[in-house]
Amino acid sequence: MSLLVVGLSHRSAPVSVLERASLSTDAQLKLLQDTVAAEPAAEAAVLATCNRIELYADVDKFHAGVAELSTLLAQHSGVGLDELTPYLYVHYEDRAVHHFFSVACGLDSMVVGEGQILGQIKDSLARAQELHTAGRLLNDLFQQALRVGKRAHSETGIDRAGQSLVTFGLEQLAAGGDVQDWARGKRALVIGAGSMSSLAAATLARAGVAEVVVANRTLDRAERLAQILVEADGTGVSARAVPMESVPAELTRADVAVSCTGATGLVLTAEAVATAVEGRTGVPAAFTVFDAEAPATDDVRPLPPTSVGTEEGCPLDLAAVQQAPVQPTSGFSVMGEAAVAGMDAATLEQHAAWVDNATVDRRLAARRSPEADAELITALAATAATVGRIPERRRPESAPTPVRPQPVLFLLDLAMPRDVDAAAHRLAGVRLVDIESLAEASADAPMAADVDQVRRIVADEVAAFGAAQRAAHITPTVVALRAMAADVVANEIARLDGRLPGLDDKHRAEITQTVKRVVDKLLHAPTVRVKQLAAEPGGAGYADALRTLFDLDPESVAAVSRAEDSTEKNAENRGPA
Repeated sequence: MSLLVVGLSHRSAPVSVLERASLSTDAQLKLLQDTVAAEPAAEAAVLATCNRIELYADVDKFHAGVAELSTLLAQHSGVGLDELTPYLYVHYEDRAVHHFFSVACGLDSMVVGEGQILGQIKDSLARAQELHTAGRLLNDLFQQALRVGKRAHSETGIDRAGQSLVTFGLEQLAAGGDVQDWARGKRALVIGAGSMSSLAAATLARAGVAEVVVANRTLDRAERLAQILVEADGTGVSARAVPMESVPAELTRADVAVSCTGATGLVLTAEAVATAVEGRTGVPAAFTVFDAEAPATDDVRPLPPTSVGTEEGCPLDLAAVQQAPVQPTSGFSVMGEAAVAGMDAATLEQHAAWVDNATVDRRLAARRSPEADAELITALAATAATVGRIPERRRPESAPTPVRPQPVLFLLDLAMPRDVDAAAHRLAGVRLVDIESLAEASADAPMAADVDQVRRIVADEVAAFGAAQRAAHITPTVVALRAMAADVVANEIARLDGRLPGLDDKHRAEITQTVKRVVDKLLHAPTVRVKQLAAEPGGAGYADALRTLFDLDPESVAAVSRAEDSTEKNAENRGPA
């Protein structure tokens, strides 16, 4: 038998389908009874919350189990199988265990790390126990899931992870100021309706934004989230849902936008953000390197690229070239004040010749005449008069670096991979905070560390559960083997009594004990080793090998299993977990 889960949740289905597929308590009880009555399933449990409906079962056939569980879900939910099937997910064996433990820890919840799911799992187990639809596998699974969830909350900060990420991101947008003062009266656009986007929307509503617009590829989910925001106590926020196609228009009207989707590509390109800023201000949002991104070096900021004198052979001192152009004068090209600052007439003439012919004849200096020098010096004087002062050779002055204007659009990108083009960092009027900048701002931010730690806990617990189940699978075979050995010993002692009728009780007891010790020692190493091997992945076949090698009666093994199940069930019936 193997664990199988078939279900749908907020991650796989639109809210409209989840609402229609919701199960009443009576419907859940009937579903459990019908599931264990179906041929592939021996055990069943239902986990039904506002965001998920999952049917867990111990089945002996995978394909038949998937078909049967899907059909039963459709029948009892009232949603047709054809309509329900596209939204169903299936997990089997170890993947099913991993999924369930992740659910118990809050990793799969709409709000990451929420603890309410543990109470719902406990209720689900109690319901299955009352109907006797939970056997050894599901009892072990649900009991361990509860322990894993409690461990995740006690050993990590998972219940604060989602809240920490959103709050920290908004604090970064507020540039260290009070988030409520910063958010008050703003219009917010939330892109996505998953757990993190929902948490961001709720946090913004509590912070005092005037309006929240929710955009999602599935409009039903956006409408559900908007409805929840409107109905929340104490916020008074206005909320509405829009399709994803409306994001460009809504971005133009929004003061702050939060995006956290599962998209593999960009949701907001830098061009789309620039268009939104231009729509708000009427001024194109230029891509600029601002003070924060380009710190000064030795009080001299790097100059923008220039084509002046970049070709090989230019006679000017390129290090002295300055940004502001000066119009050419007297027939030679002067592309900047520093280009003629302190130059002698011969150098200026060489530059003029180089501009005309892209070559420099350095023999010109030897053929200079006083008249030519006078002409060029006159031109230099005219240039100085245009500039307003006499130029001189000097180090270029520091080029002014543009100061970032106050932002008119705040962007918080909580997605990984990113939803918002990183180039938006360089847009005037935009403040962008994303996962990367959050990590830089706080290397010990709790969100990533806590989630990763919980994932490691889940992985460890899945491995432990699998090993325990595989070891338990071989236990009835080992018990049956030892029972057979005990019968062999008893039969041989009885045979010895027939051959040695005069054997006194003391000697008979000593012989019996000796034979038992021999048998126990012979069986000890194989049975211990087979349990160890059976606990490893792929170890289920060792039980079959043991039964074959010792020619064990399958009915004897089954009888041991039934006896153990009966003992466990009696213990469970004394009180729910």
